[in-house]
Amino acid sequence: MELTELFWSASVEELAAGFVYRDGFYICLICGERFEDGAVYRDGESFYEARKYIGKHIAAEHGSAFDCLINLDKRDTGLSEIQKEYLRSAYQKRSDRETARAMGCSESTVRNHRFKLREKANQAKVFLAIHRLVERNAEEEGAGRLLPVPKSAAMVDLRYAVTEAESEKILRTYFDEAGRLKEFPAKEKKKLVVLRRLGALFAPKREYTEKEVNRLLERVCDDYVTIRRALIEYGFLDRKNDGSCYWVRE
Repeated sequence: MELTELFWSASVEELAAGFVYRDGFYICLICGERFEDGAVYRDGESFYEARKYIGKHIAAEHGSAFDCLINLDKRDTGLSEIQKEYLRSAYQKRSDRETARAMGCSESTVRNHRFKLREKANQAKVFLAIHRLVERNAEEEGAGRLLPVPKSAAMVDLRYAVTEAESEKILRTYFDEAGRLKEFPAKEKKKLVVLRRLGALFAPKREYTEKEVNRLLERVCDDYVTIRRALIEYGFLDRKNDGSCYWVRE
């Protein structure tokens, strides 16, 4: 499951539902399929408004929002495999005895998992409140808002901690007034800012041949081969193994 910016901008309630409502459309957070508000959709012999139909879509195509969320990587959930196993059992409304039997542990261990996960949920609420206050205060003090991290990033670290003001300064340094890249920076943080700008040349959900990729990059830089490889390496673009097709990673 590819996680998009729309997924990460969704509220907790929207993530639990598996969809968001944006600009007159109900949008599935799992696959991105859109259903227009006010339109009527057919399912067998029955007809549904978009709000109800997207729920049927999620159930038919993805099982449930829970299934998709629980199967995300540990990097995204922070959950161990044992914790996921307990949560799957709890979601299925199994008793402590049934869960203990399925997990091969005692009932007291099951109760301990439940306590620890409730504690984790409460800690998450407090952290979100603290984080929101820190970001709000930083913006008021002019410290600048951090740019969102591309969800295609293979490994998230301090290289991605760049404010909007820092990004603008880097772009002014490395691009001329015509928007052409003067040189490719050596420092990782600056390199990522430049690659983010160059990656924006490509439209999402569209496939490109290698010649088309080269042609687009050649308009804004001399060493388009190095830039093309870097866009792949840093997760802004993806391609088939034989290089016959390129696309934006989402």
